[in-house]
Amino acid sequence: MNTRAQWGTRAGFILAAVGSAVGLGNIWRFPAIAYENGGGAFLIPYLFALLTAGIPILIMEFTMGHKYRGSSPLTFRRMHKGAEFVGWWGVLVAFVISTYYSVIIAWAMSYTIFSFKLGWGSDTGSFFNSFLQVEEVSAGMSGSIVLGVLIPLIIVWVIVLGILFKGVRRGIEIANRIMIPTLVVVFLIIVIRAITLPGALSGLDAFFKPDFDAIFSPEVWVAAYGQIFFSLSIAFAIMITYSSYLPKKSDITNNAFITGLGNSAFELLAGIGVFAVLGFLALESGLKIDEVVAGGPGLAFVVFPEIINQFPALNGTFGFLFFISLVLAGLTSLMSITETYIAALVDKFNITRGKAVLFGGGLAAVVSLLFATQGGLNYLDMVDYFINQFGVAMLGLVEVVLVIWILRKAKELRTHADQVSDIKLGSWWTFSLAVITPLMLGYMLFQLFRQNIMKQFTGENNTTGNYEGYSDAFILYGGWFVAGGALILGIVLAVLKWKKPKDTHEGSDDV
Repeated sequence: MNTRAQWGTRAGFILAAVGSAVGLGNIWRFPAIAYENGGGAFLIPYLFALLTAGIPILIMEFTMGHKYRGSSPLTFRRMHKGAEFVGWWGVLVAFVISTYYSVIIAWAMSYTIFSFKLGWGSDTGSFFNSFLQVEEVSAGMSGSIVLGVLIPLIIVWVIVLGILFKGVRRGIEIANRIMIPTLVVVFLIIVIRAITLPGALSGLDAFFKPDFDAIFSPEVWVAAYGQIFFSLSIAFAIMITYSSYLPKKSDITNNAFITGLGNSAFELLAGIGVFAVLGFLALESGLKIDEVVAGGPGLAFVVFPEIINQFPALNGTFGFLFFISLVLAGLTSLMSITETYIAALVDKFNITRGKAVLFGGGLAAVVSLLFATQGGLNYLDMVDYFINQFGVAMLGLVEVVLVIWILRKAKELRTHADQVSDIKLGSWWTFSLAVITPLMLGYMLFQLFRQNIMKQFTGENNTTGNYEGYSDAFILYGGWFVAGGALILGIVLAVLKWKKPKDTHEGSDDV
């Protein structure tokens, strides 16, 4: 008898899936990536990547979770006993991401308070460094805990673990029903205010102005696939876990299209809002748009506060809305990330959900303290780069090749999805997963290894990645240790014996 938790409604699942996909990267990564890779013309490879990689992988993972009814490790084990380590690899990548993602949300919480009185002052860059106390330690040194980060970090974990303790239907679903509509409304207000600013039209012109020559560059297509891949929460256990809570009669394919298109719509909305305010900044500062464009945390915690300082009216209110939107987007993503290892612990070790939340979530909270130290930004910068590039991207390639080429599950998964979905999968789905996605991910990884490994062996100066200026030792023993450790520990966990999981699955391998 299957006693696995289930979503209360289809809307609850879709909101949770969209909430997982819509995160901090939608707001601060997509606008800069699009601008740097052809502006409006970037939407062509972006949409192509969505239809040939993003949505096909979403459908595959939704189908896997729905068919095999388990967390990521249990799902892969039920596909083939030898594949369980891939599930644990994804879970551990999610665990690592949750430890520093929570800290970024804590920063946003603090900045939400700072926005009321513009507490960051006129020199926003110096304030950010002072707030994190990063100048007091060198790369590789942790230093002491920063109290201004610790307090909101505790609040973040109390909220997230409290919601997860309540379970799927009474916790995650209810939270997303509140947070996602609130996030959309708040961000719509931000966009409406942004496009009414002086200079907004020049910013939007820069964002949408197409450079069609750019789409003939392979690097632009790689950027498009990379953005789709990293923004949809695919290939690190989340969507498999969430879909395992779906009722038996669920329209998998339609759900995947809604999730993928909903995420992309929010990214486009974020691009409009960000470039409208960047246009305002360019006008006020007398600079060109390309001189004020930024991405990543610098956009959110340095550039945006600088822009807010120059607002003609109600700047504190705009600042509050912007940073509360970051908090909401971050919390919905962090819930989904954390749920992956909670579900895995419940399935593997047959413990109660409360114990899994306490152990798994509690351990993540303790580890996150490292990123709340004076050297936390350096650690965060390095771990984020390596775990995303050499964790998520490599994991995605291994997952697709394993499922489609080695285990030959394409036909079986396609049949299952077609049985419960209105939209039937055609040959585009199989071809996308069997050919296009492996080729693009393979090329991405080749480029990443070439840029990172070869430069260290040849002694060239490190000028790529997010860790420019850090020592080779810090990179080697930090970044590679984390990325490789997730895989090795995943193999170790796969070897451990299963303890009578609470749910059963007809025709599955005994666990």
